[in-house]
Amino acid sequence: MGNKLTGRIAVVTGGTTGIGLAAAKAFAHEGATVYITGRRQAELDAAVAAIGPNATGVQADSTRLADLDRLYELVRARHGRIDVLYANAGGGEMLPLGQITEKHVDETFARNVKGVVFTVQKALPLLEGSPRGASVILAGSTAGVSGTANFSIYSASKAAVRNLARSWMLDLKGRAIRVNTLSPGPIHTPGLVELAGSDPVQQQGLLDGLTSMVPIGRIGQPDDVAKAAVFLASDDSAFVTGIELFVDGGMAQV
Repeated sequence: MGNKLTGRIAVVTGGTTGIGLAAAKAFAHEGATVYITGRRQAELDAAVAAIGPNATGVQADSTRLADLDRLYELVRARHGRIDVLYANAGGGEMLPLGQITEKHVDETFARNVKGVVFTVQKALPLLEGSPRGASVILAGSTAGVSGTANFSIYSASKAAVRNLARSWMLDLKGRAIRVNTLSPGPIHTPGLVELAGSDPVQQQGLLDGLTSMVPIGRIGQPDDVAKAAVFLASDDSAFVTGIELFVDGGMAQV
């Protein structure tokens, strides 16, 4: 058990699997009381059990403002503040130009942009109550800075997230709330392999292809991102705001 986040109140949206779950576990391991959200109750219950006694699950969809209100009312009633907010919920599907639909655009931007905007905006009164200054972490992606075939709408939504952090840093000047973007490269999560469909051969082909593009020579693991999230959440990054921290094995840097 570490102590980098002892006594902190942390919220991780989309915390039932993959990067979100790994980050929630890492926050709890460092001493934080952790709230996670998820859309499916069974997966939420399993994640809470995996994180441990300092975790609470709230069934919520970040694109639904009433769900966010319910989440924050619970945190306010129990603690009156948020010290760490990881707006991790999001996702997307692959579609090439020529097959993009209105539904695809609307759903992708709702999950990755609208959800992030209101996850942070509605948390502001609680973030301002953090006695040592709050940390907001936005979920970016290397796809937001480099072209990705068949993934343009998702990539565009993540490029928007990068600018949200840079603009909000200025909006929050003097309010002791740091905002940074955490941008993973290819990370071995269910969400990644499912981009290739349900065929194990195609899934492995996707992983192999991505591995060949990563300078460090391997696919990332959720814990790789979680460790960076702990850094951004803790006092170790007390003078860090507005950055985009890449956890990508060098993929977006070449």
